[in-house]
Amino acid sequence: MKYEQFCPVAKASEVLTERWTVLVVRELLAGATRFSQLQRGLGRISPSVLTERLKSLVDHGVVERTPAESGAGVEYRLTAAGAELAPIVESIGVWGQRWVRSRMTREELDVELLMLHMERALDVDAFPQAHAVVAFVFSGVVGDKRRWWILVDDGRKELCMQAPGRSEDVRLSCSVRTLAELFVGDTTLPAAIAEGRLVTEGTQRVIRSLPRWLRPSPFAAVPPAGR
Repeated sequence: MKYEQFCPVAKASEVLTERWTVLVVRELLAGATRFSQLQRGLGRISPSVLTERLKSLVDHGVVERTPAESGAGVEYRLTAAGAELAPIVESIGVWGQRWVRSRMTREELDVELLMLHMERALDVDAFPQAHAVVAFVFSGVVGDKRRWWILVDDGRKELCMQAPGRSEDVRLSCSVRTLAELFVGDTTLPAAIAEGRLVTEGTQRVIRSLPRWLRPSPFAAVPPAGR
């Protein structure tokens, strides 16, 4: 996209305003480095479009493409120019949370994307055990996406769609909408539990510390416009 203007806003827009581009940068800022990780975090993006957006970002010096440290495949990392976008992406998120907050349509309630965000948000440093299994059970969801697990082990966390073969330390049962509302700040843990929309089972020590380790979105504290 060319605006044929010397204005720096126009020049930046030529690089960043193509569909999906800012979200690709968001995922890179969140720590994704592999093509598969980016695709997972972006949800409905096609492989061909992701390839095009990465090529454009590499061509403009925003991203660098390097051999993976493991020796297999390649990795994508932000350059100094890309890292400088962090406060800009954050400001876009704040503006979006304040002025164009999601209405939680059915199309937006993507359980796989939500669980990826929950894995990122889980604060292992605040978790009361070195090893644990956190289970999520979604009412209204059928099939293999009904149950999810996050494994906590020595400061690491891993999202699983398959039963891990270990006992669950805590189980959280709710609808996808309820967990999404908790994540974005449209409701609170005490309110969801008191209303019966979130049911907690398991080790009391883990349940009591739930507000410390089940962290909401970084934008959750931003109130909607007019409040």
